[in-house]
Amino acid sequence: MTLLDRLGAAPRWAVLLTVALAARAITFGNPILHVDEEFYFVTAHAMLDGALPYVEIWDRKPIGLFLLYLPAALFGYPLGIWSYQAMALVAAVATAVLIGRLADRAGWSRGALFAGVAYLLWLNLFEGQGGQAPVFYNLPMVLAATLIAPGGPEDARRRFRRGLLAMLLVGIAIQLKYSAVFEGFFFGLWLLWREWRITRTALYTMLRGAAWAAVALLPTVAALGYYWLIGHMEAFVFANFTSIALRNRDPAIELLGNLAEILLVGSPLIAMCVLAWRCRGGDPAARPVQQWLFAWALAALLGLLAFGSWFNHYALPLLVPGCACAAGFVAVHRSGMKVALPLLVLLFIGGQALLIAKRAGRGTPAEFAALADAVGSGPGCLHVYSGNTMLYVATGRCARSAWRFPSHLGRTRERGAIGVSQSAELERILAERPAVVVVRNAYRGERPEQRARTLAAMNDGYRLRAVRPLGDQQVAVFARSEAR
Repeated sequence: MTLLDRLGAAPRWAVLLTVALAARAITFGNPILHVDEEFYFVTAHAMLDGALPYVEIWDRKPIGLFLLYLPAALFGYPLGIWSYQAMALVAAVATAVLIGRLADRAGWSRGALFAGVAYLLWLNLFEGQGGQAPVFYNLPMVLAATLIAPGGPEDARRRFRRGLLAMLLVGIAIQLKYSAVFEGFFFGLWLLWREWRITRTALYTMLRGAAWAAVALLPTVAALGYYWLIGHMEAFVFANFTSIALRNRDPAIELLGNLAEILLVGSPLIAMCVLAWRCRGGDPAARPVQQWLFAWALAALLGLLAFGSWFNHYALPLLVPGCACAAGFVAVHRSGMKVALPLLVLLFIGGQALLIAKRAGRGTPAEFAALADAVGSGPGCLHVYSGNTMLYVATGRCARSAWRFPSHLGRTRERGAIGVSQSAELERILAERPAVVVVRNAYRGERPEQRARTLAAMNDGYRLRAVRPLGDQQVAVFARSEAR
């Protein structure tokens, strides 16, 4: 009996919670884990002060993601940081538990614990150590999967109700990040195919399909309807849909490098899925679930490839069906149990090493606190030209623009894609003379003319208050000569 077998005798949720706590311990309370989740928190905090997303604070993420962060933002700073990270921990553990249950249904119970633990550890390798959107939306997606995977009720009414609930969960996931639509298509097509196979009635199947599609669209339509009622539908549509198409692509070599990194980090998982497919079988009653999980994994992979940008956290949705399928390798393949524990140990060590490296590169909480202290909380607004948006919350200073995420005004790929001229908006902000301006080192993809424009403005009535280290960056804090 292996160690995994012995751990399998304990409550699975308890083992997974312990693993998650150990894997994420170094991240708790860190306000600068990743620029994305910093901004989600900043946006939710601004909403509490009355700011309307897409109008008074701009981004192209779905409104549901900012609403998700609202409960944490209610606790303010810094308790709100601990709160959203606790929410992410719960979501990750719950997702891992459900991955294990899917593995059980596929006849891979011996690999179910491995699947859940592997999911938790692989999160750290794909920027899922905190509150990235997929860490949250993977939960409604895997819950939807447990409702509609083969082996469920054959009663027509129960199938329909479960389909409605599953597609509502898909709709919620889409309002956390629109990339969930790819897996949602797979779930919807599966429901239609299953219904046609059972009933052989086209009209009946189409009517049910229309109901399932309507429910999946309901959260997005509700958000759109709200913005229509308050007179800002155009702003909602542009931010959520039009601007995505307008964004410029990064250089091909950079995109391919991102994809290569995903494939490299995920290669053990991909290999296990391939081997699990080759040795699938066992209980005939479990085979439909096995095949369905492999189809879901393929749909998630196609969704990743279709998205195009290939930042490493875009691979997070693939982990759910991927780890469920990997359970088949551990449970069935002759080398599965021999490989499982050493692989988990390597994933844990690799994840911790990566988190330590990121902490050193992005900055520690103490360094960020020193930077926030240099910015100060005195009167006057702040403009973070480049750097951490969490400074707005940490200092309590107001902002001069709806475009607070620095890349929106400074990065080349956002040129012509944010609804205003980058140059004109930056000139407007600087003309209003914010009390404090923050500028970090130049970065790849930055528009040099935007940086030059900002630094030139700092020569007119501003003084260099401080330069603070933040990881491998030096962050300059400029203050208006009369500002405190």
